[in-house]
Amino acid sequence: MNFTRALTLLCALVVTPFTMAANNSIDNSEQLKQKLASTLSVEVQSLNVSQIPGLYEAITDRGVLYISQDGSKLFHGNLYDLDNGMKNLTEAALAGPRVEMIKQFEPNMLVYKAKDEKHVVTVFTDITCGYCRKLHNQMGEYNDLGITVRYLAFPRQGVPSKNANDMAAIWCSADPLKAMTDAKGGKLVDTAKNCDANISQQYNLGQTLGVNGTPAIVLEDGTMIPGYQPPEQLLQALERVQ
Repeated sequence: MNFTRALTLLCALVVTPFTMAANNSIDNSEQLKQKLASTLSVEVQSLNVSQIPGLYEAITDRGVLYISQDGSKLFHGNLYDLDNGMKNLTEAALAGPRVEMIKQFEPNMLVYKAKDEKHVVTVFTDITCGYCRKLHNQMGEYNDLGITVRYLAFPRQGVPSKNANDMAAIWCSADPLKAMTDAKGGKLVDTAKNCDANISQQYNLGQTLGVNGTPAIVLEDGTMIPGYQPPEQLLQALERVQ
């Protein structure tokens, strides 16, 4: 959906007259969740009143969707607050849930820990991604700035794929950190390694959190920065959210 079409649909939703409940309860929440699930094959994790009257905010396993109170209209895209510095309301809605959902995957992370740790970021990565390799090549610089980098897998070819199998082999290797460095340096992956690396679950988590490319960097407050960030620039972003 291009921006013009998305904006047109959003405007139509905003001006449509709706009768809102006096509180934030959603009387037909189960019906709306079921409609989204059956129509779009998504899993709805939460449904809340959005900041636009008559529009509900659904956090799903495919990101944030907006649905009208009567369930007849759907909007997919970012909402911005024009009166608050163009704050991305969609991104803000996902920040808290991201932190909680990521915690469950901490045992699966490949962690490059800073000696003098000041910040921790979680990066959805792919071994075939050029900017992921650039970020990894500067790992020492991130760590020297006190930034610990934790990797989760997001094979861009999807699951199943050769890409996903290669990343599973890295997670399963005797020294995953070295295996990741070797792979991002262009060395062939030893695919003989096999274990329950949960690559598909990591990939699904990325989709739920709104990842659509790599690297995707999740800051400590749950804010996500899409794309590569140089070490100093990432440090500035981290310091702004403190």
